[in-house]
Amino acid sequence: MKIDVFNHVFPNEFFEAAEKLMPARAVKRWKAMEELYDMDARMKVIDKFDDYQQIISISQPPLDIIAGPNDSPELARVANDGMARICREYPDRMPWFIAALPMNNTDEAIREVDRVLDEHGAVGFQIHSNVGGKPLDAPEFRDIFAKIAERGKCVWLHPTRPASHADYLTEDQSHYEMFWGIGWAYETTAAMCRMVCSGMFDEIPNFHVMAHHWGAYIPHAEGRMPLWEARNGTMSADGRSFADDLEKPMLDYFKMFYGDTAMFGAKAQSQAGLDFFGSGNSFFATDAPYDLTGGEDNIRETIDVIESLNCTDEDRQVIYEDNTRKLILGE
Repeated sequence: MKIDVFNHVFPNEFFEAAEKLMPARAVKRWKAMEELYDMDARMKVIDKFDDYQQIISISQPPLDIIAGPNDSPELARVANDGMARICREYPDRMPWFIAALPMNNTDEAIREVDRVLDEHGAVGFQIHSNVGGKPLDAPEFRDIFAKIAERGKCVWLHPTRPASHADYLTEDQSHYEMFWGIGWAYETTAAMCRMVCSGMFDEIPNFHVMAHHWGAYIPHAEGRMPLWEARNGTMSADGRSFADDLEKPMLDYFKMFYGDTAMFGAKAQSQAGLDFFGSGNSFFATDAPYDLTGGEDNIRETIDVIESLNCTDEDRQVIYEDNTRKLILGE
């Protein structure tokens, strides 16, 4: 069995709740991709692949971008109830879901963690790489992560970055789709770094994070990390580095992240991800339905890449299925 841990949906009831909060052009864009919300169309893609299942999660944009703190809790409940419904209706192909949280309302986010686990058995929580531009290591989010860890669940870290986030200080917006094309990978990387350098892994017991797209740029920064720790101390006023407050070298923390295989068919980058995280911390994912074929190309190309990687068949089995069953079911 191949279990796809990172792909996206919009339940129809979510559209109904969000439509009054989102610009019409945004709703029109999402509805143009029927595999996001029409599960019959989705199944036509999924059924082309034997022994294949999806763990579903809500698509972009983050709830805190759509709604303010008064409206986001209800939007999260609608999204999560809708995904639970899909899982009940398609138990053979989409048996599990990753819940969404109203991250701009801490108290309600904590309540939703308990509700969605107790009522629906969600297997984890999707958190975006910033909350309205705020970093994830901000103190106001710490209790949310602690609650997720306390309940024994993993954070699925998804990048987000708007076109209004300029590529250069002299400009007021991103050009050439760079905010997405390379900016999202930076967002994942930056969020991972803030989690590590701020000591979240030391502070929060049982803290587990799945970093989308095989940890983005982290595998390519491995050689910089020892110098990074030392340089930080030499450049600070008191000669101290953030690393002085960590229990382990920063590289050790990055090795604790999980990475997924959603690399859009890029073989060299996939090999780098596998070499850095190892098969034991690597999970099969495709980012369906985000391609030009409703997800079919991403699924097929990702499988082809995994089959071509320099690893054993046992490694592939671990990536495709075993790691996921251990993470979400404790098997």
